[in-house]
Amino acid sequence: MDIKEILKKRILVLDGAMGTMIQRYQLTEADFRGEQFKNHTKPLKGNNDLLALTRPDVLREIHHAYFAAGADIAETNTFSGTSIAQADYGLEAAVYEINYQSAKLAKEVAMEFTKKEPEKPRFVAGSMGPTNRTASLSPDVNRPGFRAITFDELKVAYAEQAKGLLNGGVDLLLVETIFDTLNAKAALFAIQEVFDELNTEVPIMVSGTITDASGRTLSGQTTEAFLTSVSHIPLLSVGLNCALGAKQMRPYLQILNEKAPFLVSAHPNAGLPNEFGEYDETPELMGAQIKDFLADGILNIVGGCCGTTPEHISVISKLAAQYNPRLTVSNSLVE
Repeated sequence: MDIKEILKKRILVLDGAMGTMIQRYQLTEADFRGEQFKNHTKPLKGNNDLLALTRPDVLREIHHAYFAAGADIAETNTFSGTSIAQADYGLEAAVYEINYQSAKLAKEVAMEFTKKEPEKPRFVAGSMGPTNRTASLSPDVNRPGFRAITFDELKVAYAEQAKGLLNGGVDLLLVETIFDTLNAKAALFAIQEVFDELNTEVPIMVSGTITDASGRTLSGQTTEAFLTSVSHIPLLSVGLNCALGAKQMRPYLQILNEKAPFLVSAHPNAGLPNEFGEYDETPELMGAQIKDFLADGILNIVGGCCGTTPEHISVISKLAAQYNPRLTVSNSLVE
């Protein structure tokens, strides 16, 4: 069934944090290297995206756990799957394979669940993170005009990632955790080019990040300005994720609810990190906050970001089933 048709009828649930779940496995350097990268010259521990090639069993288990908890959409494990981010590990040459294999295995798990529960089809969103560079800001306070990356370099990197994800079988592309809208514009431009090249097209989700109580992205945009900056593309949804817990995200989601001509998504953190960088918000507490969003009818897609687990998604999915989705400004956007 077409995801756009389903979204007209109910709220869909996105999965939770991949990194949080990977940490539970206490993987070693050898796990990240596998046989393929046994003699690689740089340390690889912590390069979670690489696990699609070296420990696909771990990713399969995690996708399985989230779908079993009620998720409708799984994100691929490709948040850092660009040549820009993988350069830190000297693995630029592995980028296409990382994205292709991550998409392929997530899709296989999704199809297993869809076959078992055809009334609740499962989907895969290709995760495209922000990279570790920003096109709008200088990393050097003494050289405000300096940029560590160009728009064209970002476009090339995102195009390679998008191609791997699409060839691997994703149903959606999710440009997420956007702290610099210029980076996102490069991603969206690259995606359009790849659609033309491959003669294919899938719905696009966009999710920004409000970094603090000022209500702005890291590059200084308000929520409304961010929305305006990405509205030139016919998106499936626009939303917010990361940086904030559900409670802190509420006022900015309300702006999207009022202004967005697209569907609205949210996948907040499990609260704010404590002094150890951990997330303390229980599934029940997070669920109580998200219940307010759902009851007020401001969301179409909801899930979890940092610190969330299948336990969180289980609570969220049960709540989402009780409420109607947000109505878009124009019904044509989901036709």
